Amino acid sequence: MRAKKVMSVFTSLMLVAAMTACSGNSGNSANAGGEASAKPTAAANTSGTEASPEASASAEPTNATPEMDFDMGGKTIKIVSWWDMTIPEDNPDNIQRQKNLKELEKKHNFKVKYVALDYGEYQKKVVASLVAGEPLGDIVRMGKAYMIPALTKQDLFWPVDEYTKNENAFNQEMTSNFSQYNGKGYGFSENTGNLISGIFYNRTLMKKLGMKPLQEYVDEDNWNWDTFTQVAKEANKDTDNNGKLDVWGLASSGFLDMALASNETDLTVEDKQNLDDPKTLEVFKFISKLGAEKVGRPTEGGDWKEPAQFFRQGNTLMYAGADYEASGFKTDMKDYDIGFVPFPKGPSASAYHSVESSVQFLTIPKKSEHPEWLLYIWEKINDIESIYDYPKQASLESTYDNEEDINNAKLVESGMRLTNHNTFSTMPYYDLLGELNKGTSASTVIQKYKAKVQASVDAVYKK
Repeated sequence: MRAKKVMSVFTSLMLVAAMTACSGNSGNSANAGGEASAKPTAAANTSGTEASPEASASAEPTNATPEMDFDMGGKTIKIVSWWDMTIPEDNPDNIQRQKNLKELEKKHNFKVKYVALDYGEYQKKVVASLVAGEPLGDIVRMGKAYMIPALTKQDLFWPVDEYTKNENAFNQEMTSNFSQYNGKGYGFSENTGNLISGIFYNRTLMKKLGMKPLQEYVDEDNWNWDTFTQVAKEANKDTDNNGKLDVWGLASSGFLDMALASNETDLTVEDKQNLDDPKTLEVFKFISKLGAEKVGRPTEGGDWKEPAQFFRQGNTLMYAGADYEASGFKTDMKDYDIGFVPFPKGPSASAYHSVESSVQFLTIPKKSEHPEWLLYIWEKINDIESIYDYPKQASLESTYDNEEDINNAKLVESGMRLTNHNTFSTMPYYDLLGELNKGTSASTVIQKYKAKVQASVDAVYKK
């Protein structure tokens, strides 16, 4: 099967080359939901889990919808996002998707128009149009943080559960988990991979310091908060004996989202604060300990981009970030071998996880007629036999030279969890994190912020 796919890739890539003149603009940039920054670096870096064009290969589609016969009367289906979602003809999978779309347009008598809005104005414009009963499109990309529950409880969207069962065309987690409200799923996507986040590390610096390879901790199933802290401390060095550290083990310890996901918990659960949950307490103790013992590299007064800048200097071993940053590290750190391992496993966790705090997905507003037709079309566009063996294969293989790094990325991608603090505009997230980073005790932080977190939740759920 693999040999057959390789030949198929070669033949198809020849076709791609021949069709370059008519190829589209991908627009499907990497996701900006990771811990590396508190804000998106650019609109292109906010495309979330929809970013990668590669679908999971499956020779036999599961739960595929039977062929349907309908006529849309020449309707133009508007698909709204903050980037141009025109299917690019940049790889064999997308060429097949584009072919499927053209055949569907002819068979069912419709056209597709892709509407790209500026990211900075997107939320305001889309929400206003929905509340006014005049949605900007038939299929509209939404961020969970401002959609659920604020808009779903107003009955503005069609639930999509019964139409998204084809595992070869839809990311099942997107509907059955990530976009749930009151037992129904409201979001969907093509079957692409999830956001990948974890620990980037400078393998060149690690070897120079004579340290145990980080991969060995993963292989031993011994990559946890304790060994992570031990490694970070070991790499803190004063190499010129002037009494000041000039090599650091950790670019920053401000990775609360990753720590929460790595211990399989969150600050809230539906409409309740979750700070006094034992798993959350463990997270707070972990972050507080790193702060109290000054394990992470101290800030030099920079902004949210400072930890990544520290890592780029080549004198910091580890940085907690997301996969959309990997290509930048590869470009900017040509003299260094950059590796990737999962964020260490928490004491109450059963597996490694990536995390997404700004997940987004496609939706169908209630004003759109025949949601079953729209989702049938979306399914049949994306129901292909991929040339790739797993989601995001092309981007991972172009980014990482080391098979172990790729396997680590695949490992966390399959276990992505969400954190939901962005749903609550009055959530004292950064105040709380700042206290922990200063080394304030976990119990003190919980008592101080528990009521404030619940109030921020109530402001949304009881509105």
